[in-house]
Amino acid sequence: MSVYLLQTINGIGIGMLYFLLAVGLSIVFGLLRFVNFAHGAFYLLGAYLCYQAMQWGLNFWVALLVVPLAVGALGWLAEKLLLRRVYAKAHEFHILVTVGLALAVQEIVIVFWGPLGNSVATPDLLQGVVMWGAFVYPKYRLFVIGFTAVLAVLLWWVLEGTRLGSAVRAGSESTEMVSLLGINVFRVFSLVFALGAATAALAGVLAAPIRGAEPFMGVEALSVAFVVVVIGGLGSFGGALVGGLVIGIVQSLMSTIWPPGASLMIYIAMAAVLLLRPHGLLGRKG
Repeated sequence: MSVYLLQTINGIGIGMLYFLLAVGLSIVFGLLRFVNFAHGAFYLLGAYLCYQAMQWGLNFWVALLVVPLAVGALGWLAEKLLLRRVYAKAHEFHILVTVGLALAVQEIVIVFWGPLGNSVATPDLLQGVVMWGAFVYPKYRLFVIGFTAVLAVLLWWVLEGTRLGSAVRAGSESTEMVSLLGINVFRVFSLVFALGAATAALAGVLAAPIRGAEPFMGVEALSVAFVVVVIGGLGSFGGALVGGLVIGIVQSLMSTIWPPGASLMIYIAMAAVLLLRPHGLLGRKG
């Protein structure tokens, strides 16, 4: 039982990272109706910029603060200079442009950092384990669970208790109505896209000490993010949280019960949810 308890807690930690990765994708789609296949590239940049910051002698805590802001700024520029031009076009154009952007970022990463992965050291403060009787668990993974839980509350407050959040929620229903209220919808679009890029990069920074940084991790992250969004429901903040936890726990438990099928099970879980609730666990119809 202690093994399953350990794997469940592991699953919660992984699930919270999946939530951070998927929530930006979900919000961007809910507001912009924009299919962003470049989302995994922001996660990739977060992990590699964390690695580079530590190579320059900066500590992990500086990277945790600076890297998401830098990637969020890059996301804001990408939205303003490139993606805004295809909003009104069919989803096929969204896919083509964002896949091209993702591939370009991946190749830039390979040019600068090489095709092989790089490890990222756990911060000194969080090295070692915490012991409760016979139960032993790494400090860093406990930090990830606590830190992402606090971030989830802050993101919920931003979306539910601020003017930006009100504009996002109203815009997800009708961008025309928001425009008539005198709100610059394109500014809201840019801010939301930048927020989505920053949260994905933050997930990359937090994941780097666990799994390192390698050039193809963005592709894997994108597929997981879409599974989480589909399970939770498109455009739903709560759905991204629930979907991330479901996938994280399923994947972690299956790595003990049936290791070869751990990745397969997340897609089986998605299929099961879609059979029972085609709009996702917390998604809205229509």
